[in-house]
Amino acid sequence: MSRYTGPKARVSRRLNTNIWGTKGEAIALDRRPYPPGERGRSRRRNTASEFLVQMQEKQKARFTYGLTERQFRNLFAEASRRQGVTGENMLRYLELRLDNFVYRMGWGATRPQARQMVNHGHVNVNGSRVTIPSYRLRKGDVVDLRPKIRDSATIQWNVDVLDRNPPAWIDRGEDAFTATVRDLPLREQIDVPVREQLIVELYSK
Repeated sequence: MSRYTGPKARVSRRLNTNIWGTKGEAIALDRRPYPPGERGRSRRRNTASEFLVQMQEKQKARFTYGLTERQFRNLFAEASRRQGVTGENMLRYLELRLDNFVYRMGWGATRPQARQMVNHGHVNVNGSRVTIPSYRLRKGDVVDLRPKIRDSATIQWNVDVLDRNPPAWIDRGEDAFTATVRDLPLREQIDVPVREQLIVELYSK
């Protein structure tokens, strides 16, 4: 299993976006709103090459959803083979990942935390435990947290304090720990600040 374990603030400063949504990244972007490195302060974002802009958009999406380069490339290849707009297919597949679903429901404060919950076996899909963060959900799937984890202080804090409203493609159940995939997410329902067309152009070269 591979995931990014380096300094998050450096990635966020390089991409000029709060990738993981943490307070530390927000502080770093506010205090040092320029790329990291010895020459970071002298770099000009508005003079970036076309390739660099495309690469940054790809990196935004990859780090946001926690994929390796190979995973992201394979997912893009699958999206390009399906009918429809390739960029929208790609974002739809990313949104339908189980770890992202846990994050969207507010059970995990961040996507890495949601990923850890799935890895540790705290999430059921259609009544069966699933421990694969990249598991792709389908329309009609029912996802719930296992009873043992529901009373933990972390989950209670996430649900009560974050109080995150799930997007329109998710139906919250009768309790706060069950939800259903109502429909496949549409592009306007995905709030990740990524220009997917630039990613398509990058991989199409």
